[in-house]
Amino acid sequence: MKIFFSVGEPSGDLHGANLIRAMKERRDDLQFVGYGGPKMAEAGCELHADLTKLAIMWFLRAFLNLHRFIGLMLQANRYFRDSRPDAVVLIDYPGFNWWIAARAKSHGIPVFYYGTPQLWAWAGWRVKKMRRYVDHVLCKLPFEEAWYRERNCNATFVGHPFFDQLRSHRLHEDFIAEQREKPGQLIAILPGSRSQEVAANLPAFLETAKKIVEQVPDARFAVAAYNENQAAYAFERIIASGLDIEVQVDRTPELIHAAHCCLACSGSVSLELLYHEKPTVIHYKISPFGLWVQSFFRKVRYITLVNILSTDKPFYEAEYFTYDPDALSAEQVLFPEYLTCEDRTGDMATRIVNWLHDDDAYARRVRELHTLRERVGGGGASMRGAEYILNKLQSDTVAPQKCAA
Repeated sequence: MKIFFSVGEPSGDLHGANLIRAMKERRDDLQFVGYGGPKMAEAGCELHADLTKLAIMWFLRAFLNLHRFIGLMLQANRYFRDSRPDAVVLIDYPGFNWWIAARAKSHGIPVFYYGTPQLWAWAGWRVKKMRRYVDHVLCKLPFEEAWYRERNCNATFVGHPFFDQLRSHRLHEDFIAEQREKPGQLIAILPGSRSQEVAANLPAFLETAKKIVEQVPDARFAVAAYNENQAAYAFERIIASGLDIEVQVDRTPELIHAAHCCLACSGSVSLELLYHEKPTVIHYKISPFGLWVQSFFRKVRYITLVNILSTDKPFYEAEYFTYDPDALSAEQVLFPEYLTCEDRTGDMATRIVNWLHDDDAYARRVRELHTLRERVGGGGASMRGAEYILNKLQSDTVAPQKCAA
């Protein structure tokens, strides 16, 4: 049995690898091919291209790489025609994956979307494509199944695969002990996994660090870099800032675990921060134009998954607004978040300094994070996803089952 994967995000590469391993545990006659990243290749997927190298955001960047995406889509179409896999599994990466889904459906190949894009947050109209091209929608978040089913999609909640990775990952205990032996409270800086996210957010985090040190001179910082190129960029910015900050590559879980609190770019890392019950300030720098454009599309009240999961009212009930944790009437959230085109470094520094000085406030936030983790942080998504896909492939001989119109 041959299964084609299409995965473009670094986080999706990780989830794809875990799903492949879970499927291998259940059947030994499976072949995995397609688009993914190094972790999927390590798990046994024959990569036709490393799509994680094209993990990009925003229209202009996508447009400049359009010729590459078209080439990959045509390559996949030829493979579907000539080799006909038994199923196509998509993970995140909307836009390109719609093309892959459409090509698979045109060849009568069943499509599973494992870890769906957050259409409910910013692109509800795209659910029409989900209905048309995807046979089985496997949801990460508890409220997603109902959202998709209300829109006539064949959806099933399997859980968030990120928690599987967190539960199975073995931390480098010697590294953590070494960090904790150093003087001063550690603040981990997590500027994102995409290079443009790092470029946009790291300068604000370094400025925030300067303002924290002014009030807490013995505070120390470490930047978690996704790869060596990002580490080199971080070193350049740190040297220019005059700060004494270390940079670590591939040590994000350890830095989070060792830290007292964190500064982080919005993204799936917020679930990792929740898992480690680490008080965090979230920042996402955006241009004034980008801030204006997203106001027409975003349907959720917060940009941070942890904050969305912590409320029973994640969607706007009235008109759109940008959440500001420092506004007088602001609802309190677990992770103060700043989606901004302005300088909010002073506000972020104030939040971190409060957790460094006020033990009661810090302990209260940790307890709140623990409560949410107990509610939503269970594992098993990879296992449930693998069982669902294989059961459908076996029981249906996998005749494609379109979502109801």
